[in-house]
Amino acid sequence: MRYTACALLLALAVPAAAAAEVVVPDGYRMGDYRAPTPPAAPGATTLDTAAAAALWRSGRAHWFDVLPAARRPEGLPAGSLWRPAPRLGIPGSIWLPEVGRGQLSAAQEAWLRDTVMAATGGDRDSPLVFYCLSECWMSWNAARRLAAWGWRAVYWYAEGSDGWEAAGLPTQELHPAPGAP
Repeated sequence: MRYTACALLLALAVPAAAAAEVVVPDGYRMGDYRAPTPPAAPGATTLDTAAAAALWRSGRAHWFDVLPAARRPEGLPAGSLWRPAPRLGIPGSIWLPEVGRGQLSAAQEAWLRDTVMAATGGDRDSPLVFYCLSECWMSWNAARRLAAWGWRAVYWYAEGSDGWEAAGLPTQELHPAPGAP
């Protein structure tokens, strides 16, 4: 009986441990962006909510939200009213929808690069924070991409606006940055 109970506990524990492991791609995550994420993004420092809030309060970092913008539902008849919910993000963030995808068009890549360059004045040591929602690979991809491009102070806020709001921190309605491809 005791052996059976131990075997049953081990059998239940192994799948849970295996499910907790997240496979990190060699490059960028190419799909299924709303899924459990790893604890770190290559080349970036991972922030929890307390650290993110402290960095935000310091005013030293540039914040980038990479959550895609809501799209008009397919099949919605022409002339139908469609009003997407506003995007509430971390105050002062620059919203760059779609740039967290695994593969970017040349225009998206240029928009991302140009926007970051303009925000930082080209200072590659200027702190950059990327986020979207919790369990969202898009911010992971964006942080990894900027680190690969040679930015030296890249942060990934993995808990995203979900963690921020859950902590009762302030939000502001965001609008996509100008120049979106």
